[in-house]
Amino acid sequence: MTNTTLTAGAAVLALLAAGCGTGTTPSAASAPPARTTTAHTTAPHTTAAQTTAPSGADTGRATAAGAASARYGAAARTTATQTTGAAPQRCRTTGLRARVGRQDPGAGNRYAPLVLTNTSGKTCWVYGFVGLVLIDGRGDVLRTRTRRESVTPHRVTLRPGASAHARLHWTVVPSGHETRCPTSARLMIIPPDEVAHLEVPFSATVCDDGRIDARPMAPGAGL
Repeated sequence: MTNTTLTAGAAVLALLAAGCGTGTTPSAASAPPARTTTAHTTAPHTTAAQTTAPSGADTGRATAAGAASARYGAAARTTATQTTGAAPQRCRTTGLRARVGRQDPGAGNRYAPLVLTNTSGKTCWVYGFVGLVLIDGRGDVLRTRTRRESVTPHRVTLRPGASAHARLHWTVVPSGHETRCPTSARLMIIPPDEVAHLEVPFSATVCDDGRIDARPMAPGAGL
C-alpha cells in the first residue's frame, strides 16, 4: 500500500511540474540590444555570411519568409512576466501597415525610412530591428543581406494611427566582383519579434551583394 501511494503521488507531482513549464508568452519587452557584429542574411543553410539565392516565386518567398522570420521573429522571443490588461502589448503584424518613404540619394548611397503604422485601434509598441527580403519584378527572391547598425534600440509606443520608422541605407555602386546590381520591385518586411510578414512596393538597385543597413525602430515617419 505504501509503494502504491508514493507512486501515485510522484505521478501527480510530475504532471504539475510539466504544466508549469508551458505558461510563458513570447515578447520582446525584456530583449537585450541586438548584437550588430554579424551580417544577417535570409538563407537558412549558411553560417557567417548567409544568403538567399533566387528561386521560383512561391518556393523562394516561402523559404525567405521562413528563414527571415526565424532570425528576426521567433528566435528573438523571450519569456515575459505577466502584465495587466491595460498595459500595451507588442505590435503584431496584422495590426501594422508598412511603406518605404522617399529615397534620399547621395554620392552612390541611398537612404529611406521604412515606416510601420499602427492600424490596430489599440496602443501597442515595437522594439528592435526589422527583417528584410528583396523581391524582383518576376516575384523571385533576390540575394539580401540585412546588417543591423550599431545603434541601441528603444521601445517605441504607438497609439492608433501613430508610426515608427527604421532608417535603411544601401549603395548603388557595384563593388568587388559585381559588374551590375539587381533591381528590386518589392520588399518583404518582418516586423520586430514577429513571424508573419508584410510586403510593399520597393524599386531599388541594391549593390554589395544585396546589403541593406538597418537601424532599430524609432519614433515618427521621417528620417
